Amino acid sequence: MSHSSPDRTDQHRSNPLSWRVRVALLVLLVLAVITVWTTNVLLTDRSTTATRNRAELRLALYSGNILSELRRNAIVPQLLSRDPALIGALNSGDFSQSTQRLIGYVDEIGAASLMLLDKDGRTVAATDRNRLGQNHRNEPSYVDALRSNTTVFTIKAREAGGYAFSYSRRLESQNDVIGVIVVEVDLAKFERAWAGITDAVAVMNSEGTIILATEPRWRGLTMTDALSRQPPESAIERAIKATADWTALPADAYLKGEAVMRIDGRIPFRGWTMATFTTYASVRERVNAVLALEIMGFALLAALAFYALSRKTALRMALFQRESAELRRLNARLQREIAEREKVQKDLSAAEQTLEQSSKLAALGEMSAAVSHELNQPLAAMKTYLAGARLLLRRNRPEEAMTAFARIDDLIDRMGAITRQLKSYARKGQAQFSPVDMGEALASSLSMMEPQLKARRVRISKILPDRPVGVMGDRMRIEQVLVNLLRNAIDATKSVAQPEIEILLASGETATLSVRDNGHGIEDLESLFEPFYTTKQPGEGTGLGLAISSGIVTELGGRLTARNGSDGGAVFEMQLPILNETSEAAE
Repeated sequence: MSHSSPDRTDQHRSNPLSWRVRVALLVLLVLAVITVWTTNVLLTDRSTTATRNRAELRLALYSGNILSELRRNAIVPQLLSRDPALIGALNSGDFSQSTQRLIGYVDEIGAASLMLLDKDGRTVAATDRNRLGQNHRNEPSYVDALRSNTTVFTIKAREAGGYAFSYSRRLESQNDVIGVIVVEVDLAKFERAWAGITDAVAVMNSEGTIILATEPRWRGLTMTDALSRQPPESAIERAIKATADWTALPADAYLKGEAVMRIDGRIPFRGWTMATFTTYASVRERVNAVLALEIMGFALLAALAFYALSRKTALRMALFQRESAELRRLNARLQREIAEREKVQKDLSAAEQTLEQSSKLAALGEMSAAVSHELNQPLAAMKTYLAGARLLLRRNRPEEAMTAFARIDDLIDRMGAITRQLKSYARKGQAQFSPVDMGEALASSLSMMEPQLKARRVRISKILPDRPVGVMGDRMRIEQVLVNLLRNAIDATKSVAQPEIEILLASGETATLSVRDNGHGIEDLESLFEPFYTTKQPGEGTGLGLAISSGIVTELGGRLTARNGSDGGAVFEMQLPILNETSEAAE
């Protein structure tokens, strides 16, 4: 009995401690559940309300943009229907200037396109030249405009998908209907803008049919049919997310298996409505972040409770002190490394500033050389024309001298365009392209090179197609490339007794223009298009002509290549995308 008493006493001392630990853990667990649940409800409601308010604000903004675009284009048919030039063209049947006039209007208005139809529904003028000659007699935009004396709005489904929106109005002369003006409204640009956001957006007409949507497969359906077309995988994913995510509120709809919030709004135009779908991802992220912090806090409290009530407190404290000492040593070492890194960062910043200054000086030198190179040819041509004009004035032939002065004026304009182009050299991609006839650009370039060609008596042979070859680009830059190629060909034939230059223009998948000379060919093809590479004597060239030309052709979406001809001489070939219906529509 005397040996059993101490054991019982130890049990009595240990049992109350175990009971207190269990009660403390239970209280901590209940407190954690209540706190996390309350926080989840409050934060979920608050974050959902904020997300819904932002979604409603975005919907109002989208609706306002669409309404503004429609109203801005609605007045255009009424104004154009009173245009004397268009009415005169319909009465006389002369539409030679009508297309160009519409092109001038569309740039100011910002519409997708403009079309002028005669009284038989045939397109006689259009900003898209590929539509000339098309018949729209049975089109609703033509038929409704003839029946109404006001501007009519039409929605037409495209064969390639989507819808086309247009305003149309009839043109009258002496109370007789002579034609119809059609203005297409570019609402598809809003779809392209919405594609960059996380929300799904849809616009419905008065019948509930979706006419604009970020999801292409929704067009032409009702919203109910669009939302019901969910693949089986999405339904499975939705069930998994619904069981795993306990912070989300009941969803308005599901898109691709994910719960979304639906916001409906009205567009004050012909009964149109709009709907946006916003995911709950941002709500879940904010709520889960706070809940994770709370759970981490309770976990730390539980760990501290275990630590305080553990029988191995002394050993753990020693371990903690040892780890603290190691951490202090690591901290001191990290501080030294941070100081060294800060010093290296300062040195690197100074080196970057020096390199930036050097780069600016190098760019300035390259730009100065480029200006000198590109202005050399117009200056030489101006000198020749001035000499000719002086001689003509001495011979009392002022009319011919005025022609030379007109060419000098054109060269001055060209020099101004070149300097503006070189000043904006670093801002590539901002120039607006337009259709360019390669034959006309070649003729203009040959006209500029006429003094050098006559002085050298170079024989020029041209092979051009019967039909015009069009490309989409900047005519001034294309002529600049052609002048550089012709000038290099002339320089390459300096030592040839009978210099010849052959020019071939062909059209196929691309517009290809080849310039071939009968010189001695190219020795180093690999370095030919590098800046400042030249085979000329010092003072005769900067070596930037081909480098600039290659950059211009690349910017226009083509390529510039060079090779040695099989019969001798060099062949430079410029390939540019051919101008067709697809490229014009893309522009």
